[in-house]
Amino acid sequence: MTILDRDETHSPAALSQPVVTGRPLPLRFAVPLAVAAGLALLVAFPPYGVWPLAPVGVALLAAAAHRRRLRAGAGLGFLAGVALFAPLLAWTNLHTGYLPWVLLSLLQAGYLALLGAATAWVSPLADRVRWAWPVLTGLLWVGQEALRDRTPFGGFPWGRLAFSQDTSPLLRLAALGGAPLVTFAVALVGGLLVTAAWRGWAAARTPTSPADGSQDADGPQGVTPARRWAPVAVPAAVAVALTAGGLLVPVATAGSGATTTVAIVQGNVPRLGLDFNAQRQAVLNNHVDATIELAARVAAGQERQPDLVVWPENSSDIDPLRNPTAGARISQAADTIGAPILVGAVLLGPGAGQVRNAGILWRPGTGADLDQLYTKRHPVPFAEYVPLRDVARMVSKQVDLIRADFVPGSTPGVVRAGPAVLGDVICFEVAYDGVVRDTVTGGAQLLVVQTNNATFDVAEARQQMAMVRLRAVEHGRPALMASTVGVSGFVAPDGRVSDATGFNTREVVVRQVRLDDGRTLATRLGWWPEVALAALAAAALIGAAVLRRRQRVMSG
Repeated sequence: MTILDRDETHSPAALSQPVVTGRPLPLRFAVPLAVAAGLALLVAFPPYGVWPLAPVGVALLAAAAHRRRLRAGAGLGFLAGVALFAPLLAWTNLHTGYLPWVLLSLLQAGYLALLGAATAWVSPLADRVRWAWPVLTGLLWVGQEALRDRTPFGGFPWGRLAFSQDTSPLLRLAALGGAPLVTFAVALVGGLLVTAAWRGWAAARTPTSPADGSQDADGPQGVTPARRWAPVAVPAAVAVALTAGGLLVPVATAGSGATTTVAIVQGNVPRLGLDFNAQRQAVLNNHVDATIELAARVAAGQERQPDLVVWPENSSDIDPLRNPTAGARISQAADTIGAPILVGAVLLGPGAGQVRNAGILWRPGTGADLDQLYTKRHPVPFAEYVPLRDVARMVSKQVDLIRADFVPGSTPGVVRAGPAVLGDVICFEVAYDGVVRDTVTGGAQLLVVQTNNATFDVAEARQQMAMVRLRAVEHGRPALMASTVGVSGFVAPDGRVSDATGFNTREVVVRQVRLDDGRTLATRLGWWPEVALAALAAAALIGAAVLRRRQRVMSG
């Protein structure tokens, strides 16, 4: 054993340290724990939304991988990853077949395999230092997510711990350090829980001494009940206090600037699925007609006059800059409502065989404002463009369904709409910290997420709305999500959702929004909290390597 067994050690110095056994949990327990960890994490995310299960899942995986060999730790992490990501990402197979879903789920599970191996690797540190285990758990989760968010092909941040906390007190921590700090806090709570449970198991196996301090019948003096359970109660109490303490973090409940009236138009599509692209004119007409109907209600005094109208991603898959009919229909909507419309459009070019996923401002009377056009900066690999197409084709011929590659934009989505400066991000971009933050530092007063959920389901839409809620708190900005089919709605700077729409319905919601120009600590710090936490995670891995080497030298 690399860690000394202290079960039979009764000196005062020994009793002040955590009681450990030097052995991992038997595999017959560790394997079910790893699967349960993934399932607990799954249920923490929308549409279930049982956020307290996120730290429970973290704790179960930490217990399963503790003191294991690297290969076993990786295997247990992989099991947890499959149990989490396969159902969490099930919406990816609704209209594209099983292969993309399976490959994506296995890829994401691979990162939890790395986490499991890292957890096993740092076990000597966790055993040696009383409070190391919770901190190590938090650091390793941030490091894993930092890697997963960026690799390969720009990463895929879906399923970050922070995105499971949209109704949790810990969400408020986003105003201090963004999503990385929320993830660290969730995993830290999980580390405290596993510390309490592990010590509780060890304490239950430790003999107690009579209250008068006399020797027990077996000879050696045991541990008093109070001292036996103190190492259990303290981390458990700290976990509860840390979670509740999130409520003490101040966040804005409303903006501090001017008030503007915004309308979200959710036009819906004739049929869910990939063939919505074949119904491009019908989708455009749905959004035009819904906007004209809104104008009629405004004229009748039944609704406020909006200062701005937001259409979702793919509301015009016919390029309105090149197709006069599409452009005329959008102009009809803008002129009738008497307000600029942020249109989600697919634009041809700039080169042959290339397209752009864009948000373009369409003003009444003058039409498209080409100075206020945002091109999506982070197209989705294998969905909006195909990297390594020849290699990918050998895996699946379905890659050829993507005939034209979407090209990325180069500038943040800062759109000056007149009544407000918008921070426009398109669909999955809301999951990427830097893409959203760049709009705020560029002057955005209102965060706008244009998305198209017609190829997915309500679970995916609610998971995306949870990300919008975190971004609103992170940057102290009002926000909204506009979807073709739902869920659309407004989000206050404290994360509260208002006027949320149903799924696969045609709806229009109008709301007064108070804008904001301030910056939270998270906005000012940017990526530094994640850099610091990831660097500490790397230092922990190095420290564990040094400690392991010393143990090998001491053992002979």
